[in-house]
Amino acid sequence: MANHKSSLKRIRSNETKRLVNKYQHKTTRNAIKKLRELTDKTEAETLLPSVSSMLDKLAKKNIIHANKAANLKSGLAKHIASLA
Repeated sequence: MANHKSSLKRIRSNETKRLVNKYQHKTTRNAIKKLRELTDKTEAETLLPSVSSMLDKLAKKNIIHANKAANLKSGLAKHIASLA
């Protein structure tokens, strides 16, 4: 167990940040799944900007790697382009 006040505070703040990051990451993954399940092109096109924004925010905060965010966005754009 930590002995210093600052290290105790760091433990508390790390746990809070971990939970926030976990929530944001899970929410984004659910949005991606929802987008991939859509078959209507217009509905998917309206949802894509919000999902892309979520991915960009995760990459900016280093929750996911920037290249992974770009790869996911690219794959989603290809998926939407393939819809009829």
